[in-house]
Amino acid sequence: MSDRPAGEPRAAADEPATPETDAAAKRMVGRARSLMIISGLTTMIAIAAVIGAIGYRVFRSGGSGATTAVEAVAVLPKGARVISTAVADDRVVVTLDIAGATEVRTFDVKTLKETGRIRFATEP
Repeated sequence: MSDRPAGEPRAAADEPATPETDAAAKRMVGRARSLMIISGLTTMIAIAAVIGAIGYRVFRSGGSGATTAVEAVAVLPKGARVISTAVADDRVVVTLDIAGATEVRTFDVKTLKETGRIRFATEP
């Protein structure tokens, strides 16, 4: 039998470590350390790529999604009436009644500059 008392756990290695087992343990620890370094670097590169993609999209879109306010004054002829307005793609369409004639004006949504004008008139 054994000379250790009952209930005492058995030691992992009853024999002293030999240089061979010591070298094998060092190789194993070194391999585990290098695998941990590789996985840590891979994780940091992946996180940096995600943060870079998010930053690129934020800066390319012009900020946090808020648009800058643009002010414009559209001067209409005296007696003109706005019949309707609509938004189509990136244009604002305004239909006017000017002294019995219908006119459609289009404006760019971002700059609010006039991009087109159509006049409808009846033949004499």
